[in-house]
Amino acid sequence: QVQLLESGGGLVQAGDSLTLSCAASGRTSANAMGWFRQAPGKDREFVASINWSGSSTRYADAVKGRLTISRDNAKNTMYLQMNSLKSEDTAVYYCAASHFSEIVTTGSLYPWWGQGTQVTVSS
Repeated sequence: QVQLLESGGGLVQAGDSLTLSCAASGRTSANAMGWFRQAPGKDREFVASINWSGSSTRYADAVKGRLTISRDNAKNTMYLQMNSLKSEDTAVYYCAASHFSEIVTTGSLYPWWGQGTQVTVSS
């Protein structure tokens, strides 16, 4: 059983940076992991995914060049470095772990989810 706990959310100004962390209990070093977000009144959307080793990543077009996903398997932790934040990045951010080892962009293929952390960007 995998449990995920996000941290690092908060209230920031547009243009600021923020780093989210996702700590996993249970082994996830062989699993692809990802970040999703859900803004008020909108569906959950894919943000970024990283494969089991960290050698491959994929991003949603809206965040390319501003957000960076990474992982430290020795610490069972995944990160999302968020730079040049915009008001449209405001959402609850969720981390997730997949059964698969390579990139997964579809939320339904992630059986394990964290509880979410709020990111609010004021303009």
